[in-house]
Amino acid sequence: MTIRGVHHTAIIVRDLDRSIYFYHDVLGLELSQEPSDWMEGEALARGTGVPGARLRNALLRIGSDATLELLEYANRPADNDRPIQQNYLGAMHIALRVDDITAKKAELERHGVEFLAEVNGFDDGALAGWRWVYFHDPDGISLELVEVAYSNEYERRLRIEEYLATRPSLEALVD
Repeated sequence: MTIRGVHHTAIIVRDLDRSIYFYHDVLGLELSQEPSDWMEGEALARGTGVPGARLRNALLRIGSDATLELLEYANRPADNDRPIQQNYLGAMHIALRVDDITAKKAELERHGVEFLAEVNGFDDGALAGWRWVYFHDPDGISLELVEVAYSNEYERRLRIEEYLATRPSLEALVD
């Protein structure tokens, strides 16, 4: 059975309504589901792995085939006021693909978005053609803009094949 794609990516936010302002009004993502009522119960707690889970959510469309879910937990731990640092195990970010990274960055800056650096780029190696820059949402969650200015798919396929043929065995990687 083949995995057909990513259905959605979810972010835990402090305040769902505030986050909708950022993701909808500032980034321009379209709501594909209105904010839900608060949900709770044993099935939800068991399904999420969060004892006593009480949450609400909203869905936003990213492009033609991706969805972002924003989740607000009523019972988020009190000492959890910042997202984990990007180099921590399990840390993730969302990279939003744009056609013109310079123009999109300037547009977001006009809305008060602060970027961590100027636009960076790779002109060789595995990410050749990528232009990228990181920023944060109102909760400090890492987001990235990416423009793929060019791509040499033939070279990329060759490097993938070489990696798969020469990578360490799974047995050598198991602790």
